[in-house]
Amino acid sequence: MNNSRMKTLLSTTLLASSVTFTVQATDLPGSGKTVQPIQSTVAEETFQTLIVNKAMEALGYTVEQTKEVDYNVGYTSIANGDATYLAVNWAPLHKDKYQQSGGDDKFYRQGEYITGAAQGYLIDKKTADKYSITNIGQLKDPKIAKLFDSNDNGKADLTGCNPGWGCEAVIEHQMKDFGLEATVDNNQGNYAAIIADTISRYKNGESILYYTWTPYWVSGVLVPGKDVVWLEVPHSSLPGDRSGIDTTLPNGKNYGFQMNSMRIVANKQFAEENPAAAKLFSIMKLNINDVSAENLMMQKGQNKSQDIEAHANAWIKAHQKQFDAWIAAAKAAAK
Repeated sequence: MNNSRMKTLLSTTLLASSVTFTVQATDLPGSGKTVQPIQSTVAEETFQTLIVNKAMEALGYTVEQTKEVDYNVGYTSIANGDATYLAVNWAPLHKDKYQQSGGDDKFYRQGEYITGAAQGYLIDKKTADKYSITNIGQLKDPKIAKLFDSNDNGKADLTGCNPGWGCEAVIEHQMKDFGLEATVDNNQGNYAAIIADTISRYKNGESILYYTWTPYWVSGVLVPGKDVVWLEVPHSSLPGDRSGIDTTLPNGKNYGFQMNSMRIVANKQFAEENPAAAKLFSIMKLNINDVSAENLMMQKGQNKSQDIEAHANAWIKAHQKQFDAWIAAAKAAAK
């Protein structure tokens, strides 16, 4: 759905605090049951979480306000039964976190909620074209690396990702394996602040080097192919249990990261005792472009909790038949 359509729908739903349902709550499989959703501290993951929450409400569950936690805490909380579900299990990026918290013995995970999530390194197209840079391995050359030096220390400045997200482990591993530690500074911290500075430098005509992912608003501001280009990596190189995995994509390009999906992970005991919720989690689908469009609206100022709530309501209204079909299938699974 494009932004204009989203905005039109949004204008019709701003006064609605929630989507209403005509079925009596006592007739629903979640009646009398309370669930605790969680998400990361990344505000841009709120939209997809809210859509799941609203579907659970449509099944009659009382949905507590979503708690924001670090991913590691989140998986442990669900495994222990202190939380019910997470709508943003990045697979396979979070494989180690998932396994270390109990894996399939503790979690229920079926279906793929959002697919086609890419990640990798990008640079501005102007610099890429001028110096024929296509691969991050070229930054081993101090002369190439210095093009992306923003603090005059002679090393390229890479906008990395927050510690604890999972992507930082891949980046740190690759910087070492690709021999880039001597020429590239991997800048970590608050990603939103660092990427804002990166975009400002781009607008000032400076060369930029950064990591990002989709769905996210950055690729709506720095458009791949127009403003920036993806860099390939010298070879596949992932840490831990994924060390032998080939990250080459179907198009033959290798950006160093596997294509990810976002999956809904729930406490296994809860799923076994709640077949309606388990069915819902397994069949929900959300287009990645809809998430990116909503994230861009947030970046442009519609980022308050009531704004995101309205975005979720607008999405449901635009996809009401699909939403109702999910609820019908989930209710049937409870019989």
